[in-house]
Amino acid sequence: MPEKEVIFNSKIKNSGPVHFKELYRFCYDWLREEANLVVVEEKYVEKLGVDSKNIDIKWSGFRKITDYFKHEIKVEWSVIGLKDIEIEKNGKKSKINTGSIEIKVKGVLIRDYEAKFEQNASKKFMRAIYEKWVIPARVEEYESKLISECEEFLDQVKAYLALEGQKAGIVQI
Repeated sequence: MPEKEVIFNSKIKNSGPVHFKELYRFCYDWLREEANLVVVEEKYVEKLGVDSKNIDIKWSGFRKITDYFKHEIKVEWSVIGLKDIEIEKNGKKSKINTGSIEIKVKGVLIRDYEAKFEQNASKKFMRAIYEKWVIPARVEEYESKLISECEEFLDQVKAYLALEGQKAGIVQI
């Protein structure tokens, strides 16, 4: 069985105006294009309320690093009270969403993802020696790259949300 280790775990929260569909597309595209991950949407659930909706989303993205290592980034969205509002800026009316969005990110380093060393006890022992004495610097390097990638993703999302907030420096109607 592959060994999975959570290397990074963080979240961001934002309340206020946002184009939700554009944020969703931005995040998905960033993970696919910038992080070169294969992204799978494991869950998308909308719960409709009287005038708003709540959305739960789970993504899992992975990338093979070597024949032994794989990066996995898990993203969980919790959107509460998402509703459409109309805004006026510079005399023009447009529609935008508002609500509370929380995005959790976990970075997981997967070792021996094909379970080549799991066939018997002696191979498991060899794997422990291999990781502890032969490749510890490589393990640290891959952990560091995964942390950097997760932090960069969250920084990009924060910047996107800040820009959306500035663009929407608005008067609600």
